[in-house]
Amino acid sequence: MAKSLKIRTLDDRIVVQPLEAEETTAGGIVLPDSAQEKPQRGTVLAVGPGKLLDSGSRAELSVAIGDEVIYGKYSGSDIEIDDVEYKILRETEVLAKVVND
Repeated sequence: MAKSLKIRTLDDRIVVQPLEAEETTAGGIVLPDSAQEKPQRGTVLAVGPGKLLDSGSRAELSVAIGDEVIYGKYSGSDIEIDDVEYKILRETEVLAKVVND
């Protein structure tokens, strides 16, 4: 996980660190980097203050730092900081929050 993330997100955007892609199949076949599917799960590292409403107040976000989320395959923007890949998404691009009971 990032030591000190130097990003301040705006409005309803969040920064997610994607989980590592699977390197082997269920049958034990090792996949090269080009064949690995991009992960669609990650950990929230930063959240914005919320979307600005017409009333001038901010809408509260449904996700918080540390939450594990699932997002769409082509959602958000990929960025790289200090050789670590991150994804910046709008909160509406998050499909679900992973709940560990």
